[in-house]
Amino acid sequence: MRDPARALNVGAAMARIHPTAIVDPAAELAATVEIGPYAIVGAGVRIGDGTTVGAHCVLEGPATIGRDNRIHPYCALGGAPQDKKYAGEPTGLVIGDGNTIREYCNFNRGTAQDAGVTRLGDRNWIMANVHIAHDCRVGSDIVIANFVGLAGHVHVGDWAVIGGLSGVHQFCKVGAHAMVGHSSAVSQDVPPYMMVNGNPVAARGFNLEGLRRRGFDAGRLAVVKQMHRLLYRESLTIEQARAAIERLGAEHPASAADVAAMTAFLASAARGIVR
Repeated sequence: MRDPARALNVGAAMARIHPTAIVDPAAELAATVEIGPYAIVGAGVRIGDGTTVGAHCVLEGPATIGRDNRIHPYCALGGAPQDKKYAGEPTGLVIGDGNTIREYCNFNRGTAQDAGVTRLGDRNWIMANVHIAHDCRVGSDIVIANFVGLAGHVHVGDWAVIGGLSGVHQFCKVGAHAMVGHSSAVSQDVPPYMMVNGNPVAARGFNLEGLRRRGFDAGRLAVVKQMHRLLYRESLTIEQARAAIERLGAEHPASAADVAAMTAFLASAARGIVR
């Protein structure tokens, strides 16, 4: 009798699949995928070249996982959203390329009340026991430390860092290049480039060291410092601060993209910002 776990698609007959793993015939595995002991890969899961899936992982579909990801043991990816309104709609999970996903992570599919897809970008470093809930949009080059929980509909911008044991409230946004310190309770939006921490969370400055590591020169750092001053040191309303920050783009053309990122973020901060 033919083993159904070997009846795979998209070149998966060449994939390295441990004899104890269970892979649904309707899963699609690229030729260089590796599936570890006792892992379960369900129908509707698509996995790209070079990705490895560790022991005891459970992958449910619909889910698309890109190339060269390292998924460590005991992860549960693509499960149904933890949302009482969910009624079995065909939602999905999309994971990009080159991510490291450490042990016991749990990423859920989206819901019909949002775009229907939970998304994780490329080259992210996701440490153990991280929960990414339904409809989250997590960018690229992000670090999320151990035991972080992102509630539903959270957006995290590229290059952000979220410290261990932190929680982010549903519908909140963490801007690009921002840093959330450990054990923080984030209930409002965190502007790009800023550094926050605590419970209740508060702004502590801007992410100077992180920006230096990413190649921001002295001119760009000076403009970020001015944006921080306008947001947090001048007793301005958010609208007043946004107008003042917008003028920095014309005054400092080399930082126009940074200024545009900040003003766009402030214009969309429906929950208000951490101050």
